[in-house]
Amino acid sequence: MSSSENIRDIFFQECEEQLAELERGLIAFENGGADKETVDSVFRAVHSIKGGAGAFHFSDLVRFAHGFETVLDDIRSDRLQVDAACARTLLRAADILGDLVRGAQSGLPGDAEKIEAALRELEGLHSGGDETAAPSEFDDLAFTPITFDFDAASAGGATYNIDFAPNARMYALGNEPAPLLNELRRLGDATVALDYSAVPLLDELDPAQSYLRWSAELQTQSTEDDIRDIFEFVSGDCTLAITKRAAPAENGAPDTVSDVVSLLAALEKDLGEPARAPVAERSAPLPAAQPETALVAQKAPASANVSTIRIETLRLDRLVDFIGELVINQAMLAQWISQSGLVAGSPIANGLDELERLTREIQDSAMAIRAQPIGPVFQRMGRVVREVAQATGKSARLVCEGEATEIDKTVIERIAEPLTHMVRNAIDHGLETPEARRAIGKSETGVITLSARHRSGRIIIEISDDGAGVRREKVLSRAIEKGLVAPDARLSDAEIDNLLFLPGFSTAAAVTDISGRGVGMDVVRKSIGALGGRISIASEPGKGSLFTLSLPLTLAVLDGMIVKVADQTLVLPITAIVETFQARPEILRPLGAHSYVVAVREAVTPLTDIGVALGLRHRIVDPVGGVVILVESEGGGRRALLADSIVEQRQIVVKSIENNYGAIRGIAAATILGDGRVALILDVDALIEAREPDFSNAA
Repeated sequence: MSSSENIRDIFFQECEEQLAELERGLIAFENGGADKETVDSVFRAVHSIKGGAGAFHFSDLVRFAHGFETVLDDIRSDRLQVDAACARTLLRAADILGDLVRGAQSGLPGDAEKIEAALRELEGLHSGGDETAAPSEFDDLAFTPITFDFDAASAGGATYNIDFAPNARMYALGNEPAPLLNELRRLGDATVALDYSAVPLLDELDPAQSYLRWSAELQTQSTEDDIRDIFEFVSGDCTLAITKRAAPAENGAPDTVSDVVSLLAALEKDLGEPARAPVAERSAPLPAAQPETALVAQKAPASANVSTIRIETLRLDRLVDFIGELVINQAMLAQWISQSGLVAGSPIANGLDELERLTREIQDSAMAIRAQPIGPVFQRMGRVVREVAQATGKSARLVCEGEATEIDKTVIERIAEPLTHMVRNAIDHGLETPEARRAIGKSETGVITLSARHRSGRIIIEISDDGAGVRREKVLSRAIEKGLVAPDARLSDAEIDNLLFLPGFSTAAAVTDISGRGVGMDVVRKSIGALGGRISIASEPGKGSLFTLSLPLTLAVLDGMIVKVADQTLVLPITAIVETFQARPEILRPLGAHSYVVAVREAVTPLTDIGVALGLRHRIVDPVGGVVILVESEGGGRRALLADSIVEQRQIVVKSIENNYGAIRGIAAATILGDGRVALILDVDALIEAREPDFSNAA
């Protein structure tokens, strides 16, 4: 990848971060939390996007960001107060800004009508809400993309010498010199020179520090205050000196900034990877309209003691794969040593124990690197809430809890679509209209709550609403009408609620852009199941519904208990196991001719023979002498599973069986054991939910 492509990719990665920061801040605005720090962070996010976009000639993005930034500057300067209507306008503008960023990345044009409508709304805020006010800078804005191409803009007036040196904090806050210096050309004829004399050799260079300074000569009709206004936002994070001269210099050619991108390429060659420190050659000619130059100043670490780097996810995925192979080989080594007859406490056995400990620590560290907070996914749902509420004529707001909860990046990438389906359904089917809510004493604005937390090695995501709840009579009637349920069926409330997940089921009276096609919740359940997760529903009429998603923290490695069943080696996830005990006659109670229950601590639990459930044998064997494994599903259901014996507990590498073979009832995935054989990983929830086949008439 060339330097320019690398910098462009970095720009879009940083745009996503800035958009997430913008969304967080604007939601705080909506909730009445528009304090100075939040306002500054929102302004900084839009300002940074605008600065980088100009470097790549994304003129539509720059134009819109400028209009957005102007309104935020009004808020920052206390010329505009944020109320609910203002916050909604800003949130809509943030949605369009995100569309423009993604359009710039994909090369697709934005929706001109929506862009212009949003700019008019922003201008209405800027002009005090009077959309008939005199034309402003929005109307005839013709942006030249932000580059270091300082052609003459004016003549005459005073000449100022400007000395500008950013400090490390300015970079850490996401600000860049390029947009600031480029603003000088709006005031007049600017000539800029870069002083890189303080840049140390590469082996001494600290990427958290700032070594560059710029000097500029500006011929302008503007005042010194106008110049200082350009640097106002970073005034505490830089050294700035402005001196006025009687007349512009008449002789001598000024120094200018060199082609930073070519020097980045040179550094990239020296370092063997994309360079992070901006270095330029002094007094070289300045190229015109280089799209990469505004992104030279990359973010510095947030503090002097913490540094970060960017890494391709492909490299990280390969690392996780290698760790998986390391776990498998460590298990194989343990198997060979065990078969060799070495006694515990021998040097080799001790070394193997240490290798196992180190392998686990490496695996945990790699999983921590892959882990990402779920907050950005939750924040994306804010737009869904706004759009669906507007389309349905309802009023809704989003509340997010546990946004810092971390989950494997692969799960993060695949959870957004199911969440979108569920949030849309919660508004369309769950929330009442403002009039209906008002009539029953509820607030006109419904609340959609997203929460995330860790529990027992899994992540629990809950989507709830304070709407009408599941209308069970309507659900059952529609299911009977579609032939999904027999007319004389007698179903419990929980069973009726679960009809929502049947393929082809929908309670919508008509097909709309939002619902009615009968694919939403069925798709959700399949998507969650493909991630090794489960979904459950709880609903109370008149008070709302709660959907609970249980997902694995990672799709790569888990702790498992290896058991023997009918000469087959199987694996049970440790997180699902409550306890294990020997099957003794005094705790077993027959239930019919071929079934048993287990009585433990005054609780009676059905006993399922794993071999029968998987079709490995036709009927349950005499359970006495076997091993009973008490397991619990994420929904709280319990079942006692019968295995022939327990082999050991071990960390295992999860391999997809569905991708390589196909879906199997009761099987979640597969793994490779220490002896090289493949073992199947049991789907505990499926075993709890499934009814055992009836082999009473089998030969």
